[in-house]
Amino acid sequence: MSKPSCLVLKNFIGGKFVPGRRHIESYDPSTGEVYCKVPDSSKEEVEAAVAAAKDAFPDWSARSSEQRAKILNKLADLIEAHLEEFAQAESRDQGKTITFARTVDIPRSVYNFRFFASSVLHHTNDCSQMDHMGCLNYTIRCPVGVAGLISPWNLPLYLLTWKIAPAIVTGNTVVAKPSEMTSVTAWMMCKLMQEAGVPPGVVNIVFGTGPTAGDALVGHPEVPLISFTGSTLTAQRITERCAPYCKKLSLELGGKNPAVVFADADLDKCIETTVRSSFSNQGEICLCTSRIFVERSIYPEFLERFVVAAKKWKTGVPSDPANNNGALISKEHLEKVRSFVAVAKSEGATIHCGEGVDHLDLPQENKSGYYMPATVISGVSDSSHVMQEEIFGPVTCVSPFDTEDEAVRRANGVRYGLAATVWSKDVGKVHRLAKQLQAGLVWTNCWLVRDLNLPFGGMKSSGVGREGGKDSYHFFTEVKSVTIKY
Repeated sequence: MSKPSCLVLKNFIGGKFVPGRRHIESYDPSTGEVYCKVPDSSKEEVEAAVAAAKDAFPDWSARSSEQRAKILNKLADLIEAHLEEFAQAESRDQGKTITFARTVDIPRSVYNFRFFASSVLHHTNDCSQMDHMGCLNYTIRCPVGVAGLISPWNLPLYLLTWKIAPAIVTGNTVVAKPSEMTSVTAWMMCKLMQEAGVPPGVVNIVFGTGPTAGDALVGHPEVPLISFTGSTLTAQRITERCAPYCKKLSLELGGKNPAVVFADADLDKCIETTVRSSFSNQGEICLCTSRIFVERSIYPEFLERFVVAAKKWKTGVPSDPANNNGALISKEHLEKVRSFVAVAKSEGATIHCGEGVDHLDLPQENKSGYYMPATVISGVSDSSHVMQEEIFGPVTCVSPFDTEDEAVRRANGVRYGLAATVWSKDVGKVHRLAKQLQAGLVWTNCWLVRDLNLPFGGMKSSGVGREGGKDSYHFFTEVKSVTIKY
């Protein structure tokens, strides 16, 4: 599984690697140089992948959950056996640090397969008796068919496997389209499919852009289900394309996630965790904290200490284990993130550290990479573009509040509703806020603690549907009610 200096990826259709007719150049974010060439797949390639998935469906869906789970566990073992190669590829392809890829992305990808291989064996169905009618009622769940899966560039294999695992373990076959900017680990995983025992056509991966390959997939009449993680704007387009076919949709979208810090918070733990929640993976996680509301009595102390901690969050070459952050995904994305900081500055905000304040000392070969230091801003109004829209970079805004009601109102004052964090030792207060905050996930005195059995997803413009043990099982199956007269 060693890789040459410039990879040329191939689509994986019907258990075979199929060369692309056209290619897209994909860049190494740490250097700004071309890293690999990704197929620029057209409608024809998507058609071939859907046909392969349809052909494989009858046999795969007829297998028992135990048989399918055994194959998922084998695939997990194979990825784990090649963990370092996957981590190196993910870091180079995405720009994240090798440490993050090695300790978060690839282990979680392995766990996704193992988790769903186990959880699928423990679901039960409903049953009711109607003795007065002489009837027994029960439910059964059946796979839907060909699942269309579209995953993003921030956690490439992590989020692709989060979709593939529940889709195939429940008996569906899939056509997946990873982001064209981060396709390498998906391609590497395809190399392991045959050894894991995945039959040809059960997993098909078509590389390419959203407007071409993605559009062909979501608009295909024989793909009854779409799971998408990405931007709210793209999700609107997907919804429109799926509407004529009444497809099942799961949409995990953006966030503008607040942290609410009360005066009784454990500031040591809060600051350490909130730096991590604001800047991890270059701030390129949908769950990252981008608005921090701090009770006024501790605001000056919090801001001072938070800025000191943010300055210690090291940004640099991804291969250096001493660095906390690597490079952002692309030159265009770096410019977009910088533009938010420029807007804040033009509106009179204070940039305490990071963009335009702190200089990054990079090796010569990395000076064209897409780096940005952890950036802390204060003095931004809630109505500002900077406080309303998802930045998806290492930028967070800090603002004081006076009352609990004000904190809730301001935290809820955006169109997104994915995640929130609350910092307080007051049990009643954290329960009140957990109920009042408009977010699909609320963490108190912690961040990113995840039980995969529980629902994951957002409200408002942060998504439609939920994913997780039971929720993914329900999404990737159709329920039938059966009545037997005895």
